[in-house]
Amino acid sequence: MSGPVPFDRSEALERLATTDFDVLVVGAGVTGAGVALDAASRGLRTALVERDDFASGTSSKSSKLVHGGLRYLQQGDVRLVYQALRERQILRHNAPHLVKILPFLIPIFSKDGLINKKLARAMGSAMWMYDLTGGARIGKLHKRLSVDEAVGHMPTLPRDRLAGAYLYYDAQADDARLTLTLARTAAVDHGAVVANGIGLVDLDKDADGRVTGATVRAAGRADDLHVSCRAVVNAAGVWSDDVRAIDEGTHPHSIRPAKGIHITVPWSLVRNDIAAVIPVPKDKRSVFVVPWGDLTYVGTTDTDYDGPVDDPQCTPEDVAYLLGALNGAVEGHITTTDIVGTWAGLRPLVKDATSNRTADLSRRHKVTPSPSGVVTITGGKLTTYREMAADTVDEVVELLGPLDHPVSKRSLTRKLRLRGAKGFDDEAARDAHLAERYGGEAAAVRALVADDPSLGEPLVPGLPYLRAEAVYAARHEMARTLDDVLTRRTRARLLARDATAEAAPAVAALLAPELGLDDAEQQRQVTELRASIDHERDAADLPRSAP
Repeated sequence: MSGPVPFDRSEALERLATTDFDVLVVGAGVTGAGVALDAASRGLRTALVERDDFASGTSSKSSKLVHGGLRYLQQGDVRLVYQALRERQILRHNAPHLVKILPFLIPIFSKDGLINKKLARAMGSAMWMYDLTGGARIGKLHKRLSVDEAVGHMPTLPRDRLAGAYLYYDAQADDARLTLTLARTAAVDHGAVVANGIGLVDLDKDADGRVTGATVRAAGRADDLHVSCRAVVNAAGVWSDDVRAIDEGTHPHSIRPAKGIHITVPWSLVRNDIAAVIPVPKDKRSVFVVPWGDLTYVGTTDTDYDGPVDDPQCTPEDVAYLLGALNGAVEGHITTTDIVGTWAGLRPLVKDATSNRTADLSRRHKVTPSPSGVVTITGGKLTTYREMAADTVDEVVELLGPLDHPVSKRSLTRKLRLRGAKGFDDEAARDAHLAERYGGEAAAVRALVADDPSLGEPLVPGLPYLRAEAVYAARHEMARTLDDVLTRRTRARLLARDATAEAAPAVAALLAPELGLDDAEQQRQVTELRASIDHERDAADLPRSAP
């Protein structure tokens, strides 16, 4: 079997400087990567640039769920839920290796032995509405569970306060892996030019004020690059107003960031074999409790954020909020000493003067074209990225008008399978871990182990990732740094921050020949990663995890 087609940054930089593009996409989160794939698959000459790394912003810090969102249904946004559940089904078909069905348990707690009948009826109605809105597309309907059945799925539930539960079905995906796969599919299968470590500096315009190109700055190069393009898509998420400021000359302040944090604890403290949705005491919200291998993560919060968007952090208050919810739903007492990982992200929500809480802001997306040819996409959610991308490229196609090469006016991504979808079933029978991350391309990772058995050893002790995956990330997934590998190509840092910090020197040494890192650069990257982890732990006032 031949190896994967190269996904090469150096080649991309050369092509950026020498190609006339129809559209330049700025920002390679899930939305930007989705836009690049939609545009390239239609026939548009497409470039995608990312200042940092693929999914390094919000798109690696979500709840990792592909779902409709029960709370949006409860808020009356039936249309959003319908769209999200339709997109969930499309993703399950197009990326079966990345998106898997995940059952969810909603425990029903009693107060003083009594059940609020009004609440119970409302919950039952919501479950039926979710199925009818599109939840049933997964092939299963919700059902009511007895106390014994609920405790069978989550033995730590307090039986004396449990009145039963509901079971329904949604899906789960590694958000960073999905984003990377979209970018690779756009580049390898559809000819897009894709590169990370490239930031937008300026826009070039003609006498009529129309975009003719962009100046970008690439990490590792002394000189800026000029990219020729006729349109720009601003998919920079919480940084989208910064891109608009370059275009418009003034900063629009259209984004209202909402912070969401998650904590990771050992699975043995929760023992849930499926996900759970638990209420937050003295709040109208619920949070997810999701198993992830030998760990369980809990989240998310939804709070206003006015700090630096480059450095959102978990705070002690955030941690207390999630621990309060978790301890209110399990027997025993989980404390900060049990937390082995955290992550914080910012949702790029569109401002609405009528909403007091970010939790009440709509998750619908908004496409905003400017007279110069910059199209901004904001809002939305992970699950609906494909529809967001299609709407954005529709606007780009209309803006560009007739071109000298064939371009589809309609999106082609509804049935476009992502890299790794082909051959997934065969690989799943060999190695479930690799298959669920690489799909049909898992054979290339296994081949590395066959050539060097030491690459079959764990990358970080206690986690499932192999040393071969770090090598593969450097060779074929445009990983440029130690952090790229440990935070996004694998999710080691999110799952076990201190074990990851301990393993960092060994991982840096493994990557050194692949990335051309001398001893000083290895040490610099290790120091930088460890300092970032220490900062993350200190901001949340968390003790160091036990080895």
